[in-house]
Amino acid sequence: MFALPPGTRAILLANVLLFLIQLATHDQLTGLLALQPPGPDFHLWQLVTYAFLHEQPAHIFFNMFALFMFGGQLERFFGTSRFLQYYFACVLAAALVQLATEALSGVGEPTLGASGGIFGLLLAFGLYFPRQRVFVLPIPVPIPAWLFVTFYALVELFLGVTGREANVAHFAHLGGMLGGAVMILLWQAEGRPRGQL
Repeated sequence: MFALPPGTRAILLANVLLFLIQLATHDQLTGLLALQPPGPDFHLWQLVTYAFLHEQPAHIFFNMFALFMFGGQLERFFGTSRFLQYYFACVLAAALVQLATEALSGVGEPTLGASGGIFGLLLAFGLYFPRQRVFVLPIPVPIPAWLFVTFYALVELFLGVTGREANVAHFAHLGGMLGGAVMILLWQAEGRPRGQL
């Protein structure tokens, strides 16, 4: 973990620390920091703070494992400042899409987890390292990153549209990818080489 570049390491450590605080306080942070549905319990800071809370050990493990796997390489590619800008744009976009989805559906509950930011990282990894091979269980052979990301996005879209796994914020995951796509398109339009802000 400590071989990771500083931005990725800071996000990982902040998530672990907040999860430990959640456990120690019997999850009293959720009402204040989780992303609440549109209404009186919603506060602006929740657009970011929700991404540092997790429901259970498996939830944080898989998110932080993905951050470990993909974040470091992307941070070295982008540079730390640009990587952090990208990650938090994905977190914010995921939150806004989730709020819009809940407002349209009329059904909402608190949202928490780093998955929106992680899905944004997956998009960037698939775009910038499309041929790099990744292992995906239960597939017994490594597959190209672009195929992994495309398949994962389509599964999330299917699950979101059909309402399966209703306790998972599938549209927030797609919102993280959308935020990442917008950032990449903006950078391309500005013609900035990577690592420059």
